[in-house]
Amino acid sequence: MREVLRDSRLRLTPARSTKGSFMSSAVIAPVCGVDRARTTLQQGRRSLSVGVEEEFLLVDRRTRLPVARGPRVVELATAVLGEQVQAEFFGAQVEVCTRPTADLAELRSELALLRKVMGEVAASEGCLLVATGTPVIPPGSPPTVTPGERYGRMTERWPALVGSYDGMVCGCHIHVGVTGRGQALELANHMRPWLPTLQALAANSPFSLGRDRGWASQRSVEHARWPGVGPAPLLDEVGYERLADHLVKTGVLLDRRMIYWYARPSEHVPTLEIRVCDVNADLDVVQLLTALVRGLATTLLLDIGDGRPPPDVPAQGLHTAHRLAARHGSAGDGLDLLLGEYVPALTLAERLLSRAAPGLAAVGDLGLAEELLYRVRSSGGGAARQRAAYLRRGRLGDVVGDLVRATASG
Repeated sequence: MREVLRDSRLRLTPARSTKGSFMSSAVIAPVCGVDRARTTLQQGRRSLSVGVEEEFLLVDRRTRLPVARGPRVVELATAVLGEQVQAEFFGAQVEVCTRPTADLAELRSELALLRKVMGEVAASEGCLLVATGTPVIPPGSPPTVTPGERYGRMTERWPALVGSYDGMVCGCHIHVGVTGRGQALELANHMRPWLPTLQALAANSPFSLGRDRGWASQRSVEHARWPGVGPAPLLDEVGYERLADHLVKTGVLLDRRMIYWYARPSEHVPTLEIRVCDVNADLDVVQLLTALVRGLATTLLLDIGDGRPPPDVPAQGLHTAHRLAARHGSAGDGLDLLLGEYVPALTLAERLLSRAAPGLAAVGDLGLAEELLYRVRSSGGGAARQRAAYLRRGRLGDVVGDLVRATASG
């Protein structure tokens, strides 16, 4: 959650790729889970722009406990980063946001720079920057909410959620540029079967309240307590406007910014925002997720252009798939919503890569995505890394220390 998302921060629109001139050769790749056997896209076509928001925890340098120094860190970092750094709901959190780009290498470099600046500023205030979906070590007292009119209203409306020790969650939100809200909703409708796989790849929060909670993404569990969190319903633009107005007018949500669907159209900029991922210390994961989101969106725009309806996914199956992704991450089984079968999560990742392959190849990112998936698969992912750090000596401080180093090095 964030207080403000100003237009100047994420003005993401379809932009020409910086990878080279347009080419006439076609790329043909297999597509899983759909009727047609193959999809053709023009290599070198114009790339959809992307942007990433990362939420981080601040922990004390000595105790490793979350500390509410976010407002001060943001104040100091703003002198360097401007509106690319923002305060977050809780004082022990901060958020950074990239500029829009069509180049994934440029995106990664900017994320690394943002982390470097934030890490240095945090260190000057006696704390450390940590990329984890939930605090490994709980705060010594109930978390402090960042001052602000909107946050104050949320605190009054949902005091049980705000005052809980396990309410601090940090996500990674991926934006992909669209032509308008209508296209964002169409893409969200078509992407629904694939979001649990992204969630599984991003799982990076097994610890909360000082112990392993048995979930690869405890953040998914905690965040789901807020109203407005969950899979997006199938909507067109008229339906979205009607539902959004209803949710606010009836008091279910404070405002439209509390529409925390896993895929939602931005209220401020022309993007589709994917909100299902934990923040990750490893930039390989972040770059892979972004590549897959853009590749999938590029591929699915063909279906939308052909007038194909979105997949008919039962609501119960969708919730089951997300629950499995949160429970196991990439280490267990998941549910293929298109084929209706339980398979290993990594098999689902391969199927997602195959589905997104035409869009990835069209902008020259297929080889990169394949390499990143291989590396993430070999490492086991964020949740496995946290658990491995704990098993070495049975100390939560070691988990935090490993996360701090990985966050800084990317």
